[in-house]
Amino acid sequence: MSLSAIVGRASRAWRAVVWYAQSVLGEHDYDAYVAHLRRHHPDQPVPTVREYWRERYARESREPAARCC
Repeated sequence: MSLSAIVGRASRAWRAVVWYAQSVLGEHDYDAYVAHLRRHHPDQPVPTVREYWRERYARESREPAARCC
């Protein structure tokens, strides 16, 4: 196996690990929310990442329906 093939496989593996970690941490949720806002509510302002997470955690505290505890 050539060096470029090894580097290519390692690069793909690293991207997969990063994608998985971002998915578990919910990083893709903000991107999906922004896409939804732009598609269905183009007149509304898009919150910053910080504002999005602050509101999301506040909503989860107010409405704990999906939590187990």
